[in-house]
Amino acid sequence: MNKTGKIYVIGMGPGNLEHMSPVALKAIEDADRVIGYKTYIELIKTLIKDKKVEDSGMKREVERCENVINHALNGEHVALISSGDAGVYGMAGILLELVETRNLNLEVEVVPGITAANAAAACLGAPLMHDYVTISLSDLLTDWALIQKRLHASGQGDFVVCIYNPKSKGRPKHIETARDILMEYKSGSTPVGIVRNAKRKGQEVVVTDLDNMLEHEINMFTMVIVGNSNTFAKNGKMITPRGYNY
Repeated sequence: MNKTGKIYVIGMGPGNLEHMSPVALKAIEDADRVIGYKTYIELIKTLIKDKKVEDSGMKREVERCENVINHALNGEHVALISSGDAGVYGMAGILLELVETRNLNLEVEVVPGITAANAAAACLGAPLMHDYVTISLSDLLTDWALIQKRLHASGQGDFVVCIYNPKSKGRPKHIETARDILMEYKSGSTPVGIVRNAKRKGQEVVVTDLDNMLEHEINMFTMVIVGNSNTFAKNGKMITPRGYNY
């Protein structure tokens, strides 16, 4: 009897194997083939020595998904690797879009992982104890005007703001604009956490404020978390009160 194909879309978390879930590890073990962005494949290389492996560079997301689907249609169990959680700026959406729009009879299991926002928040203390939003500053797939509109809305709503993809060589000024927009609604003393390589090798954590955040190094490996009007910083930790009486 021929083996039925299956796709696992796996959120590998921040990149440290210790932070991968047992379910994710089991899915990788079950897979015949592992496909992913080359940097993520490198991070899990000790887990996939006996697997067929395909890796590729940035902006090859559609191609990776096409390869995953083709192998699954041929009966393989295929693991598609995504950083953080596959359903948060990850690979789950595009893979499911392709499967569903083509009416393919394929089993797809999305395996959750620790998001970059949650990993960074854990490094900072407890900045996400109340309502928060996540906003990516990458305008490759989203108009910059719409991103700015969302920044204004998050500031008006006094949300804690988690900023993904804050800065790259192609858009070095977006983080400056984002800071300026948030300062229209938040005090310059609002705590800001800057975490690079959260929960993996090379981790760096800075707690600063809106006035001074741009003085610190920010790049594509950085998560920036801006507090709300009640967030405070003490002893290197950011805390957003939930509102308990004590």
